Amino acid sequence: CLLGLPTRKSLTAILEDIKNQDTKADLIIATGDISQDQSSESYQYFSEVMNELEIPICWIPGNHDDVHQMAESLTAEYFSRAKKIILGDWQIIMLDSSLSGQVYGRLGREQRTFLTKAIKSSQSKHLLIVLHHHPVDIQCQWLDPLGLEDAEELFEILDGSSSVRGLLWGHIHQMYDQYRGKIRMLATPSSSVQFKPLSKEFAADTESPGYRILELEEGGNIETQVNRIEHIEFTVDYTVKGY
Repeated sequence: CLLGLPTRKSLTAILEDIKNQDTKADLIIATGDISQDQSSESYQYFSEVMNELEIPICWIPGNHDDVHQMAESLTAEYFSRAKKIILGDWQIIMLDSSLSGQVYGRLGREQRTFLTKAIKSSQSKHLLIVLHHHPVDIQCQWLDPLGLEDAEELFEILDGSSSVRGLLWGHIHQMYDQYRGKIRMLATPSSSVQFKPLSKEFAADTESPGYRILELEEGGNIETQVNRIEHIEFTVDYTVKGY
């Protein structure tokens, strides 16, 4: 449970919603914070239930994860460790912004070098960059200091490329959809508890668990929508002020 909400129940509801979509997805991206206790059992459970969708799955760690345990446990048939994925005219580049023992994130020199080389070597027309931590302020005072520490260095790399069309992250448990020049910046909601936007202190939101659907178009445009699980009642303990 997270703030009183049973996270396996909300995940199950989301997976059922995905199964009922008219069009089967080409890829699922898990943007981190898969486990709270970092146990092999939690990751194995995630691996098993996600694998039932029979859709390729790529992942990155969040600040609550253990990247080494993830690599050992997320081994079901449809899981991939790939950090560069080609889909049609697009390439998706997955970055690890997790920092051991910290809630905030940092790419560091190794990940930034990986990104720079991936962009330069890419033959794809369009690029989508994925990480866990938010690289821009979201006007949420308690969350903004817990974002990406080296965001300025990230944008120096991205601004030097004409191919980057999207930047996607998790971490903030709420929607975000803004443009920075030609780059569409998107956050996906959480599959469990949502955080209240524009809050000064830690606060859970009343929005339902959800996930984001992306359609990467040939011309470089990103069509996207958020699906929420509205038909099931999820109870959250709003008196809890952190976790």
